[in-house]
Amino acid sequence: MKTILDACCGARKCWADKKNPNAVFMDIRKETCVLSDDRTIEINPDVVADFRHIPFPDNHFHLVLFDPPHFRWAGDNSNLAKNYGRLPADWGGYIGDGFCECMRVLKPNGILIFKWNEQQIKLKTIMKHIPYKPLFGHLTGRSGHTYWMCFMKIKDKT
Repeated sequence: MKTILDACCGARKCWADKKNPNAVFMDIRKETCVLSDDRTIEINPDVVADFRHIPFPDNHFHLVLFDPPHFRWAGDNSNLAKNYGRLPADWGGYIGDGFCECMRVLKPNGILIFKWNEQQIKLKTIMKHIPYKPLFGHLTGRSGHTYWMCFMKIKDKT
């Protein structure tokens, strides 16, 4: 059984081993995109599914990575949209529902790693839609806009 879920893997950019045998790579898209500079990226998940409706049972994974789309505004054919996807109009409910679904598939005492880039929506705003408190987090990125946060599914709390 694979013990890790990447709930919205995209092109697996954050992975050291993009074919990690312990991970299930999931995304709502399966496509090859040509960027404006003629580079191509492949979004080739193991499972094509919406992170708000993860097709795995409760308490299944030891670790979940949740790195959802961060952008509300990105052109249909832009590199941003191709690389990272785009948030729907109801972005708050979308992220909140996805986060809760990621917690559902975590085993008790499992770990959820959440990545958020706040160039368009501040972390403080997005956290209003997430009914869990992080254990810790860290600001990273060249421009200081990307946060990595760690959550734990406390036993008997869903």
